[in-house]
Amino acid sequence: MTTPTTGHQHGFTLRKSTHTLPWTIAGIATILAIVLGILLIQQRSQPALAAEAGTKTEFKVHFEPAMAGEEKILEFVAETIAPDYGITIEPVGLQDPIQANQAVASGQFDATIFEHEWYMRQSAEAAGVELTPTVELYQWGFGLYSTRYTSVDELPQGSTLLLPNDVANQGQALWLLDREGLLGLDPSIEPRTAKIANVIENPRGFDLKEADLLAMPRMLDDVDVAIGYVSQFDAGKVSRDKGILFPEPPRTFASRLIFGSDFAQSADAQKLIEAFSDPRLQEYLKTTEDPLVQGVLTPVSED
Repeated sequence: MTTPTTGHQHGFTLRKSTHTLPWTIAGIATILAIVLGILLIQQRSQPALAAEAGTKTEFKVHFEPAMAGEEKILEFVAETIAPDYGITIEPVGLQDPIQANQAVASGQFDATIFEHEWYMRQSAEAAGVELTPTVELYQWGFGLYSTRYTSVDELPQGSTLLLPNDVANQGQALWLLDREGLLGLDPSIEPRTAKIANVIENPRGFDLKEADLLAMPRMLDDVDVAIGYVSQFDAGKVSRDKGILFPEPPRTFASRLIFGSDFAQSADAQKLIEAFSDPRLQEYLKTTEDPLVQGVLTPVSED
């Protein structure tokens, strides 16, 4: 019996391809590998991006315990300003300036507010560390005290003037006397680095002596005038009415927010800089009635 034909005969048989499935799996595997690679790159980059953005929210900021007003400033910033910047500030006191700067340089403390740039340079060199000054914060009341006279005009010929014995603050004292016309400094030297040896004009024949800043209050009765910080005379129980001249200090002697140089350019440091640059700090210094701050730590001067 002959089987009837149902279509054209082409001389070959149709079969399902055996290559389609393996190539499909290979394609999927390739795509998955690419996706996983992208995810891995993103995961690896996240810590770097986080570090770039800054990860700290809690900061330890150093102050000098002998300067009670500095702690008050840190408390004000911590309570009033820092929360608006999403950070917290813990004031930490350490008296020794060498140890304090070493702690800042190593990152044990995040920053310090206890020194101006010129004292920082002197102290950092002594500590063998690298520090970077940033935003200006406040200025210390600085002037002439006497238990014998009530004005500079009363000072007799040959009066004994007691100056700080450290280079940075001696320069500030001599520059003050030069600006007030009481002494003349060698014009070839930078006045903020002046030493007693750089005095070239002394028309009233002042006897210039040196002492540690902290010793000045107890030495005041033994000299005609002592020149130093209001805060230290306050701490030594010397009445402010013994101050006979308080000129506005140059801006160059303003306190700075200071970091270890390894951290100064970080995003975390920028958080602190922004908080301490907030105008509410300068307004606080202008208006506070806190006796530990008023007249002791003043707003940053214009010049």
